[in-house]
Amino acid sequence: MASSSNPASISPGLTGPGIETGSKISLFFSLSLTNGELIDSNFDQQIASFRLGDGSMLPGFEQQLLGLKAGDEIQCLLAAEQAFGESNPANRHRFPIARFKNLLEDNLLPTEVGSVVSFKDAGGFDLPGVVVNIFESTVVVDFNHPLAGKEILFKARIDSVIPADVETVEIKV
Repeated sequence: MASSSNPASISPGLTGPGIETGSKISLFFSLSLTNGELIDSNFDQQIASFRLGDGSMLPGFEQQLLGLKAGDEIQCLLAAEQAFGESNPANRHRFPIARFKNLLEDNLLPTEVGSVVSFKDAGGFDLPGVVVNIFESTVVVDFNHPLAGKEILFKARIDSVIPADVETVEIKV
């Protein structure tokens, strides 16, 4: 299990199969910054269900779930590299201000520091970036994930665990 910058606190729950890669898990979770700002939570919404390793959660979060059982609760502080990654200076790019002329002059939604702008990558996919500086002749855009470089407090309460080798069928009535 990957070590986090703060050991996980686990409240033991029920007995049953432990979570392993491929297990189907149903859980409630929340992600917060160290200052208490809530990033995401489903504690007051519908439960989340997924197979561990299917890409629904980042690997650093999944690592914290390994071995847990239904009823277990966990709270841990994940270092940036275990959460959304470190901020990469190579993901900050300068563009000629002429490329932003229309956006900067838009009276309804003017582009300013902190604005999210979207570019198309080589494959035609949207690539959002945050404007971090506007100079006389250039605009600096940061394409790092907005949570890159930040420690994340991860909380989860495991509702159910179905082992990886058990096939499930969902029937809606």
